[in-house]
Parts: sequence; C-alpha cells; structure tokens
Amino acid sequence: MKGADPGIEEAAGTGWARGALLVLAVVLFGARFGLSVIAIVLALIVMIFLHELGHYLTAKWAGMKVTEFFLGFGPKIWSFQRGETEYGIKAVPAGAYVKIIGMNNLDEVDPADEERTYRAKPTWRRLSVAVAGSTMHFILAFVLVCVVVMGFGLPKPMTTLHSVSGPARDAGLHAGDKVLSIDGTAVSGWDDLSKAIRARPGQTVTLVVSTKGVQRTVVAQLASQRPDGPKVGYLGIGPAFHDVRHGPWEGVKQMGAMAKESVLGLKHLFSPTGIGNYVDNLTSTTKVSGDAAPPDRPTSVIGIVEVGSQAAENGIVNVLYLLFAVNMFIGIFNLTPLLPFDGGHVVIALYEKVRSMIAGRRYQADVAKLLPVTYAVVLVLALLFVTTIYMDVVNPVSIR
Repeated sequence: MKGADPGIEEAAGTGWARGALLVLAVVLFGARFGLSVIAIVLALIVMIFLHELGHYLTAKWAGMKVTEFFLGFGPKIWSFQRGETEYGIKAVPAGAYVKIIGMNNLDEVDPADEERTYRAKPTWRRLSVAVAGSTMHFILAFVLVCVVVMGFGLPKPMTTLHSVSGPARDAGLHAGDKVLSIDGTAVSGWDDLSKAIRARPGQTVTLVVSTKGVQRTVVAQLASQRPDGPKVGYLGIGPAFHDVRHGPWEGVKQMGAMAKESVLGLKHLFSPTGIGNYVDNLTSTTKVSGDAAPPDRPTSVIGIVEVGSQAAENGIVNVLYLLFAVNMFIGIFNLTPLLPFDGGHVVIALYEKVRSMIAGRRYQADVAKLLPVTYAVVLVLALLFVTTIYMDVVNPVSIR
C-alpha cells in the first residue's frame, strides 16, 4: 500500500491546527462578551454564507465554473478541495465570496473553459446568479418576519394607559386605567382615542375610564400643543401594548415597509443633508441612543452585534426583528446599480441584452470603461466601513 505524501499530511495538520485555534478564539470571545453576542455573530455569519450560497447554487445550476467558495478574506485558515471548487475559511471575517470564472471581458480564462464562464451564459442565467444573493436575504427576511408576526405577534396599542404625565396626571388619571369614551363617544382603539385628543387643543374633555372593573368619570383640561412642538391637543398619556398574531400577508407588508424605509434611508444618507449629518455624527461625542440608529448614522457589524446583544435582553423577538431588518437592508443595498454590487452586474447584463438586440449580434460591455466609477464606489465603501467601525467603538449606539 502506497504511503501518504508527507507534504499533504503536514498541510492537513496545519489546517486542523488553525481550525482548532479558530474554535478556541470563538470560545474565548463568547466567554468575554456573552452568549448573546456569539449568537448574533453566528447569525450574521449564516446570513453571509447564505448570500454566497445563493450565487454558488445558481452558478452551478447554470453550468458555470466555480473555483472558490470562502468565508472571510486574507490568509487561508482551513480549506478542502471537492471537484473543481475549493471551499474554506480565511482569516479576516469581513464577508465571503464565490469565485466564478469569466465574470467580465477583463478576466483571462483558459479557452477550454470559455463556454463555462459567466459572460458566456444567456442573460437570464447571468441575472439569476446576480440577484441570487439578495434573493437569499429576502427569503431569510420573510422567514424571520413570519416567525415574529405569526409566532409571537406584533405589539398593538390599547386604550389601557401605561404612562401618565402632564394634564392627565393633573386630572387624576393613573397607569392601568382603561379609557372607554371621550365626550360621550366610545373609543374602540388607541387610534380613535389619539385622534379625538389631537382634535381638541386647549379644550376640556370628559373621559369615562375603567379602573379594575370600576367605572369613573374624569374631566381633563387638554394642553394646546405637545411638548415637542405640534399644536394639537395633548393629554400626556401613553398606551399599554398587547401582542396580536397575524398571517403571512402581514409579513409581506412588513417587508414592503422595511424596503421603503431602507431605500429612503439610503437616499437620505447620500443627500447633502445626510452627508452633513454623517460628518456631525462622526465628530460628535454625544452618546447615541434610541430604538435604532438614525438614517444618517449607519452602523457597522460591530454596531449591529452591540445593538443585537442589547435587544436580546428584552427577548428573542427583538433580535429576530433586528435580523429581519438587517437582511432587508443588505438585500436592497446589494442591488445598487453600480459595480462592485450585484446590482451592477444586473445592469450590465440588461444593457448587453438591449445592445445585442439592437445590433443583431452578441454584444459584450467593456468593463474597463467602468473601472473609474467602480474604484470610486469601492473608496466610498471603504470610508463607510472604517468610519462606522470608528463610531461604533468610540460612540456606540445604545437602545437601553
């Protein structure tokens, strides 16, 4: 029986040693920062893996040659070869990548492999590969939001009071009181009550409330404007909430709302006002707090992990919804119609299709002409990467 190659044995031993060190690092990381942080980090790793898995599977399905599938960048920690593809982990956990040969006209490929390149495939095949990453994010987002809305429910405000201040406190209202009517009109929900109060600035109103099953009448003098400025009726009450479960259609609506919010947030971030606010945030020493970072204060992976670990203190639902929001944002952001985003490959494929139809023959875009714009986009991404990490270390977002 032929003996094993000592070089192969040495390489395998080194790979396992590096893998063991990686596991040890994860364990020490968890011991230092807690299990919730480890859980968020692992969730983000799974999310990145699924993104690249989408590209990998659609490329394989299209008959393209995939030579590498790695988590991370930089030096290899561990890898193995299966067929024509090398799989593994690299040292810098800043993402993942799938290497498909012949992504554009600049890639040099063995002539024997030309028919298996990305650029040689039909438009619909290239589009399926390009959008697969974002599609995986949207699928994952749908699963997450359905778990929330169907399994746990969404908070719905009640007419039972949770907080009482200002005119409400002066009138004798207390937390736990349930408002039944205002000026003789029954209220069926918080929206009815809020609209009725806002429509009566400065007026005196009569409320019928129930306290532990006992009804009483309360007369309150409304303020003529809210403390934060708007000139509407103000009582100074906040609702208690209860969770209401919904069907999957509510998950679709939540996805639509989050997609709209993501697009508007990106539009604001790169507007003159957003850029100015971003610079102010970068130079500010004031601690950022609130339920989420403002649209002109994006967070890095460090910030997401920190916010996620804080959200975990209030239950798994908050973590699930955060991961849902992150997946929706990345899915939308990744479709930006510029290289190196996947959306850039979508635009090129569609442009080539239109030019080919007009010319009556196969047209291939010269990616070299797009390199200046691509370099500019990469530079902006690098600046965002560095500055968001800086802000999340020096001035972290807090939702406590």
